[in-house]
Amino acid sequence: MLEIQHVSKSFFRNLALDDISLRIEAGEIFGLLGPNGAGKTTLIRIINRIIEPDNGYVRINGDLMTQHHQSMIGYLPEERGLYRTMTVEDHALFLGQLRGLSKRDVKMQLEYWLEKFDIADWRKKRIEELSKGMAQKVQFICTVLHEPKLLILDEPLSGFDPVNVELIKQELVEMKAKGKTIILSTHNMKSVEEICDRAALIHQSKKIMEGRISEIQEARKTGEFAIKFRGSMIAFVTALWTSFELTDKEILGDDKFIARVKMRGDNSFEDLLTALIGQVKIEAAWEVLPSMQDVFIDMVNPRKEANNA
Repeated sequence: MLEIQHVSKSFFRNLALDDISLRIEAGEIFGLLGPNGAGKTTLIRIINRIIEPDNGYVRINGDLMTQHHQSMIGYLPEERGLYRTMTVEDHALFLGQLRGLSKRDVKMQLEYWLEKFDIADWRKKRIEELSKGMAQKVQFICTVLHEPKLLILDEPLSGFDPVNVELIKQELVEMKAKGKTIILSTHNMKSVEEICDRAALIHQSKKIMEGRISEIQEARKTGEFAIKFRGSMIAFVTALWTSFELTDKEILGDDKFIARVKMRGDNSFEDLLTALIGQVKIEAAWEVLPSMQDVFIDMVNPRKEANNA
């Protein structure tokens, strides 16, 4: 649905984006990741035509992005911009009509979302009366009132308690099921793992990674396996002998553990299980994949880059 080709942008000779190219498929949730200052918000503003790139272009459904396409987009910026003295209803009317909806359509959509989120009694509340999380929920509603085909969310989960984080995540999954395309810019790596199909990582103005979440994790795995077992840790370590290396352990109870093990030489996972059977009671065993949090830290860690320099 969205094609970004060779986009670059500088501000006062400071390079914010350096030759960024991305393809975002229709009906997917795409994670746009990166540390603060990496260039994510600049890229989002270019997609929204708030600013123009110095080089490159953006296409939507094969056509060069123009002002005409703005009605297809719902944008939730990281910097919240609600007018504090307006009521929730007046705010929705104002923003909905800016997106081309009639007053009647705005009220119908607002009614639907207020009922869906079980907050119908907020309608006449002023924004200044709402907590940060409540205001965040109102802004999310205002972002989707016009039923955009492309939804761009910049840190949409900040300010929410865990219950509302799950609520918004579930809503995004439902929108995806209806064919919506969603760009999710966030530092919440757990949410990226749970709901994103693919992701790209921008660091120091460059794209340094892109792919399916499962492929990214698979590519950066370390060859570790986890074994959950009952029995003696001494017996477990003895069974490993010289063929396997114990890298970590977690004590779950007096005789219950989770151990992390790496292979040595040409030994396989099957060899590991064979060595352990009869020595301890194995309850579960699995290959350890890095979390997206681990991947993120590993790829942008300045100390690692300094050591490699």
